[in-house]
Amino acid sequence: MKKHTYWGLIEEDWAGFSSKIKFITPHFDTKKVTIFLGEEYDDDGEEIEKAPSNEELDTYQKTYSDFIMHLDQIIEDIKEKSYQRYIELYAHYYENEDKSGEKPLGIHTKEEHFTYLKDIKYLRILKHGNIKILIHYKIDQEHGIEIRLENNKIIDIAGIAET
Repeated sequence: MKKHTYWGLIEEDWAGFSSKIKFITPHFDTKKVTIFLGEEYDDDGEEIEKAPSNEELDTYQKTYSDFIMHLDQIIEDIKEKSYQRYIELYAHYYENEDKSGEKPLGIHTKEEHFTYLKDIKYLRILKHGNIKILIHYKIDQEHGIEIRLENNKIIDIAGIAET
């Protein structure tokens, strides 16, 4: 256990270290989202057991504050890029009754698609201005969707644990 001026009490949690501060936004349905601070595993695949240093926590605070300040634009970017990913990977199946065996989803805009991305699993704040947003993706529940940001720009969108 460790205490930080911004994050408060830092404790080992089920997927790394977290604090009592939660990510809350009207953009998603999840009311209070856990924020993990740092990686869960080291380069050797071992679970990290040492809490982030005060310097790392200060850096995570800046990354998170910048993220919150730019959240509206980030959400617009997520809508656009995740919709393009849907078109490239999923639309041929889910919009074709012959392939899916189901009525087409009828997703024709980024806003319609975003309704399938409303359930955040958690945020992970990392070094170098990186944040991972892990989402239960209603279209691909097996893989979910993970969005990786660097300095508030999307650098990758893939299944969970693939960015």
